[in-house]
Amino acid sequence: MTQYAFEFAGLLAVFSVLMVVPGADFVMVVRQSIVHGRRAAIITSFGIGVSLLFHVSYTILGIGLIVSKSLLLFSLIKWAGAAYLLYLGIKALRAGPMEMASVEVQAGASETREISAVRCFLTGFVTNALNPKAVLFFLPLFTAMVSHETPAAVKGVYGLLMAVVLITWFVGVSMFFTMASVRERFVAWGRWFNKVTGMIFIGLGVKLATVQAG
Repeated sequence: MTQYAFEFAGLLAVFSVLMVVPGADFVMVVRQSIVHGRRAAIITSFGIGVSLLFHVSYTILGIGLIVSKSLLLFSLIKWAGAAYLLYLGIKALRAGPMEMASVEVQAGASETREISAVRCFLTGFVTNALNPKAVLFFLPLFTAMVSHETPAAVKGVYGLLMAVVLITWFVGVSMFFTMASVRERFVAWGRWFNKVTGMIFIGLGVKLATVQAG
């Protein structure tokens, strides 16, 4: 049991460093926080966490190796992910200032643009799931830091705990960016906030399109 604890500690240390590096997930949670509020951002965070379990699951099953070695499968996932990010970027660019201005920023105020929990969850899940870089991340990470003798059930526990850590991180991000003082400043940017986040999504989509299977 001790060997598993040390193994997981090393795995989590590397994962935690990479987790806080801003990417599509981070931008999505920030945008959900500013545009739709705390509830939407937290539910989106859970979607991202569950998506991580999806990545860990196929890595443990060996499907990740198949995808990473199959140019066709990898390309399909890559282009789907890039197209989704471009869609999010264009959608953000087309959002007008009145849309942002309609968001209540007072603490405890009801959200005038509340979206369904299912939509928030799927937004987080899809944003993370359609990222082929996750295939290239989890496969070598588990290969390098987790012994092949470690039972699949233990690896599953590793993945579950990593998902919990990821959700906790993004819930923290959600709480910070929905603080009244912080959210007010972003909402005041109005159209500029939409343009900036839109361009970031488009940039991430273009960058994703250039990823190679390796």
